[in-house]
Amino acid sequence: MDFHDTTFFLTGGASGIGRELAAELVRRGARLMVTDLRENDLLAIAESAGWRAPQVEARGQDVRDSRRWAELIDEACRLFGRLDVLLNVAGVLKPGYAHESGAEDVHLHMDVNAKGMIFGVQAAARAMIPLRRGHIVNIASLAGVAPVPGLSLYSASKFAIRGFSLAAAQELRRHGICVSVLCPDAVRTPMLDLQRDYPQAALTFSGDRTLDTGEIVRAILDDILINQPVEVMLPRSRGVLAAAANLSPGAAALLEPVLRKRGLSRQKQLR
Repeated sequence: MDFHDTTFFLTGGASGIGRELAAELVRRGARLMVTDLRENDLLAIAESAGWRAPQVEARGQDVRDSRRWAELIDEACRLFGRLDVLLNVAGVLKPGYAHESGAEDVHLHMDVNAKGMIFGVQAAARAMIPLRRGHIVNIASLAGVAPVPGLSLYSASKFAIRGFSLAAAQELRRHGICVSVLCPDAVRTPMLDLQRDYPQAALTFSGDRTLDTGEIVRAILDDILINQPVEVMLPRSRGVLAAAANLSPGAAALLEPVLRKRGLSRQKQLR
């Protein structure tokens, strides 16, 4: 694809996957509206990296605010002429068992991860439908394919992202818009770092390895945007395991103690 003639809107650009995506999009010459709740951090990154108008616009955004979504999508279309790709990356995670989580934890996961993504899809779709073109990429997780004990709220929010994305893909296809959902395993980001000291998050560390942000960036820019799949799981081996666990929750529960022991061991090594 011709990145020089493509306008992207990216959330969560101040850290992790979002920051890596923003840097690579700028390097490839794309037009970019990049946002984050931590506006000062994002502006500092943009300044140090040389991300400047007219190629890049950085804005503060709380994805929980539907009106802010509409304002920023309108602004991106006004500044760049149109919106071609939305990358819904912003997200949160707080480890904890279901009975340990308070109401504020429930609201945080659902409002940021699920509702924030839905508001973005709605705003982007309204801008793309008149053009009969566009691509929306939502970041879910393998925790949205198979439930992860210890991350029950995070899993619920990622199941919501995946379910909404798969349904929206069918709804928007008739308007010429592609919706893809990416479900990665654990990725080396600040979100992964915060889980190291929580035994509830042991299953996050039960895989043979963790993905790096570059793998996610390449999956999005060099596969998903080109081939337009509805769903991608990374890595494939863990994706197959997650899909099997989803098909047979009872059998998956039998494996949980083994995976938890493995994850606890890896957490101890990392600490």
